Amino acid sequence: MEKTLLLAFALMLVIEGFLPFVAPKVWRETFRRVTELTDGQIRFLGLSSLLLGVIIFTVLR
Repeated sequence: MEKTLLLAFALMLVIEGFLPFVAPKVWRETFRRVTELTDGQIRFLGLSSLLLGVIIFTVLR
């Protein structure tokens, strides 16, 4: 189980690092836009990501 969690964390880091490495200007502009969102919009994005992750995890399990 620990190895699986570490592999999942490693994959997340690879995915998170891909866009800043390949297209730093696009990443910077996207990040700037995210900082302009309201707290409610950010919470909605976070909740949507959590729910999607749980659904995918449940389906693949």
